[in-house]
Parts: sequence; structure tokens; C-alpha cells
Amino acid sequence: MTTPELNAIGQRHELGSYTFTPVNIVKFARQFDPQRFHLSDEEAAKTHFGRLCASGWHTASVWMKLMIAYRARVADQAKAAGETVSQLGPSPGFEDLKWIRPVFAGDTVTYYTTAVEARPSRSRPGWVILFTENEGINQHGEPVFSFKGRVFVEMEPEADTIS
Repeated sequence: MTTPELNAIGQRHELGSYTFTPVNIVKFARQFDPQRFHLSDEEAAKTHFGRLCASGWHTASVWMKLMIAYRARVADQAKAAGETVSQLGPSPGFEDLKWIRPVFAGDTVTYYTTAVEARPSRSRPGWVILFTENEGINQHGEPVFSFKGRVFVEMEPEADTIS
């Protein structure tokens, strides 16, 4: 089994990029975060943001979408190489979620994950808890989003150590 994050603690993995258009910002906001600075440019102009910006929850949801797509690509590459990919389990949570800068209509955010540590799980034999640092960087190279995550990862039955 292979898990790229476990095999490369400290290595940053690019998940992908996403451009926040006015249409997708408003569509998300109408469903999940209907604050005026997410719903129209005119209303946003009357706020401290000054123009239409994405919901922080939208930026977080895009990270999740791109993480799932990244894991699918990793699985496909492993299968092509005759390997299997370790199963991810549930996440026991995250911390330190930050919306550092607004994401405005037209911004493109590139998302990254970096595995920083893996510890054997005391509650789930054969699994480790993978600790990650995650971020989104806009087209100007500025961080706009970050959080620290954790996820259970199944280990190979014969694996005694974590690299």
C-alpha cells in the first residue's frame, strides 16, 4: 500500500486551483452563506470588503473538493503502477482555521496540503493519524486560507514503523 503523504512527511502537495467567479460565489452564498457581501457586487460595495467576495466556507469547500480529486489521481497512479493506496478513514477534526484575506470574484486560489506528522492511533490498531497543514494561495502569491487537519490512514498490516 502507498500513501504519498506518509512517504513524504514535510513535502508540500499541490491539490489544484479554482477560480472564484461571480456566478459561483453568488450560487454558493444563496445556499449556504447569504450575507450581502457574498450576494451582489452592489451590496458588497457598501461593506468593508468593497466588492463581491467568496464565503470562507466556499473556500473551505473547494479545498475539500480538490483534496478528493487529488486522492483519486493518486489512487489511479498507484493502480497503474500495480500498487494499492491506503484507505483514508474519518477525520477526528481540524483546528486553527483561518480566512486570512478575502477571496474576491475573479481570484484564482491554488490549494496545498503538507503532511507534518503521523502517529499510530491508540484507538484504531493498524491505523495512524496523519497531521496536515493546508493552505490556499491566491494568484498574487498571498495566503488566503489555512487550517491544520487530521485524518486516519490505514497502515499496511506488516508496517511497524512510519517513514
